[in-house]
Amino acid sequence: MSLLNGIRTPADLRRLSRAELGVLAKEIREFLVDSVSRTGGHLGPNLGVVELTIALHRVFDSPRDRLVFDTGHQSYVHKLLTGRRDFERLRRSGGLSGYPSRGESDHDVVENSHASTALSWADGIALSHRLAGLDDRHAVAIIGDGALTGGMAWEALNNIAARQDHRLVIVVNDNGRSYAPTIGGLAQHLHALRTARGYEAVLDLGRRALHRGGPPGRLAYEALHGIKKGVKDVLAPQGLFEDLGIKYVGPVDGHDIAAMEFALRRAKAFGGPVIVHAITEKGRGYTPAEDDVADRFHAVGQIHPETGLPVAPSRFGWTSVFAEEIVDIGRQRSDIVAITAAMLAPVGLAPFAQEFPDRTVDVGIAEQHALTLAAGLAFAGSHPVVALYATFLNRAYDQLLMDVALHRAGVTVVLDRAGITGDDGASHNGMWDLALLRTVPGLRLAAPRDGSQLRAQLREAVEVDDAPTVLRYPKGALPEDLPAIGSEGSLDVLARHPGEGEANVLVVGVGVMAHTAVQVAHSIAAQGVGAIVVDPRWVLPVSSDLVALAAKQQLVVVIEDGVGTGGVGSALRDALAASGVDVPVRSHGLALAFLDHASRDEIIEDHQLRAQDIARETVASVAAQVAPPTASRAKLASE
Repeated sequence: MSLLNGIRTPADLRRLSRAELGVLAKEIREFLVDSVSRTGGHLGPNLGVVELTIALHRVFDSPRDRLVFDTGHQSYVHKLLTGRRDFERLRRSGGLSGYPSRGESDHDVVENSHASTALSWADGIALSHRLAGLDDRHAVAIIGDGALTGGMAWEALNNIAARQDHRLVIVVNDNGRSYAPTIGGLAQHLHALRTARGYEAVLDLGRRALHRGGPPGRLAYEALHGIKKGVKDVLAPQGLFEDLGIKYVGPVDGHDIAAMEFALRRAKAFGGPVIVHAITEKGRGYTPAEDDVADRFHAVGQIHPETGLPVAPSRFGWTSVFAEEIVDIGRQRSDIVAITAAMLAPVGLAPFAQEFPDRTVDVGIAEQHALTLAAGLAFAGSHPVVALYATFLNRAYDQLLMDVALHRAGVTVVLDRAGITGDDGASHNGMWDLALLRTVPGLRLAAPRDGSQLRAQLREAVEVDDAPTVLRYPKGALPEDLPAIGSEGSLDVLARHPGEGEANVLVVGVGVMAHTAVQVAHSIAAQGVGAIVVDPRWVLPVSSDLVALAAKQQLVVVIEDGVGTGGVGSALRDALAASGVDVPVRSHGLALAFLDHASRDEIIEDHQLRAQDIARETVASVAAQVAPPTASRAKLASE
């Protein structure tokens, strides 16, 4: 039997010899490659934290000690060591989440996959432990070097530094290969010395003795302390953290279990906040990942495990269209500046960066800074295009509202993966944007239904220089282009179906859901209900053309892939009410809830957003209506 098969709880790790731990690490990597190649997922990050996670679970007593993984995509090894080995349905409905999940295990704490939050979580847990007198428990935050670019991490560090009695260990998983690991007995001795309370007591005794000597003594202490700090800064990059008042251990080879355990035990024994700096290699032990210059197999679809090549080639998607079009726009306009938050390739800005490096800014995991930076650029004459995943715009709402919109800045925000993303679960679904952005005065939001509209509406967006514009589109492959058959003012008309009676239904498709809207109209027309399908193109604010067209109908149906509460349907209902139009609006969107990981198709079905579901409800609503149009509707329709 393999060693991995014998691991049911972290306690099982503590019975293994050093040699067996090495074998276990090899088995874990083989398991990850075999499993993730069949399901897709975050392969490279997990291959890089095998030994580090083994050491964490041998030193700390989870769940008594709380391990908090920042972002959480590197928690697959943690899942294996806490008894979760069924990876057959990883990131699929009914299977394991791709992130920590409290519903799966008591060993999991934070399900939020937005970066730079772990230090704040750990600070709160450690504070609660201290207030409850639980001095034998530790909070451990595992955070990547990338997540340390987020301002929230530094806000937390600033507060942690003031809590010297917190039993809190911060493990910096540095896979950027910025520093070579310090190894050997002398390094371990120095680390033990720096994290010993006795060492701190000696330093404090020396400080007090020299300060009693008056100004000469204080001057001597400052000089000696400066020399000490300068020498240490040359030997290891710890000055920044120790200037904050947090002990630093490292750098440590994150693939050396013994070295990691030694560092973690010293940090655990210190009794206050300690940073352990571990150097790891993303994709370690899997040649295709190690040879992948772009991102070391950060996230993969289904691949051939022997070669790392995809099982099926990826189709040309929404992101690729944006990537092409923004480069063309950049060639024509020298004022275009592209901004992203540590997502240069995923959001499609890599080609722009290659051609226009001086006009590309990657701010790191700092969406707030990205939006206010954009406001400054716009003020000075540039037109910034900020490309983000839709879910991450949530983090910069205040900056969009108060720095961009309040100042009527000509900033274009491009939201990739808007709506349903599915397999990455609750905190990656980009379903909140329509409801959130509806509350921003002056903001205009476009939702293209296909690739041609994405190109056209991106160009329209960057022409606006006195207000923020937003362009949103989903994850995945492009649908076929859906050409308009006519127009109603600013609205694209996609289908018209005369009915057998007087019933008329306006079906409004928001973005990619316009394709569903056309299917709905076809289905209800087959049952004798007349319908017209429109794509508003610019869905926020609600246009007067849409209000006027809605006033002529018996029923309005809005189909969107954001939350239905507060979304486009709600906005249209409010606009009709404000105009004195009494026409019912049926809004079909996502429930106001956190969605478990599942495929897009499964989520569509669960929320009754399939064409057949909406058509059935629409026909029932028409049948239930017997009242003729009100006078207010007739009056507006005649104007």
